[in-house]
Amino acid sequence: MPQKDEMNTLSQILNKLTVKGYDNELRWAKEGFTFKDKTYQPDELTIVKTYRFEGVSDPSDMSILYLIKANDGFIGYSLDAYGVYSNHDDEEGYDNFIRQIPVKDNEEQLLFEL
Repeated sequence: MPQKDEMNTLSQILNKLTVKGYDNELRWAKEGFTFKDKTYQPDELTIVKTYRFEGVSDPSDMSILYLIKANDGFIGYSLDAYGVYSNHDDEEGYDNFIRQIPVKDNEEQLLFEL
């Protein structure tokens, strides 16, 4: 278990999401974020927590994980790499989409502490 002043790793956070039942990966498609047969639009989603990870020795290890809640109660995540390492086929579409999703204030984030 990391000390209070240590950063969590991506794998630690993904494991905690699995334990909490939040391990549903939202995939980017031109239609929106999808999970199984459901597609969500930005106005149906809220970013409740954001995690940033930076590789100590390799800049390509930089990533961001968004914990996202839908208005129907669904909770999942979207994982992306920073900047030039991002690998979406439609990068501009993903970036524009994620910017449209409202972000809850810090008090709401406390409810989703892992």
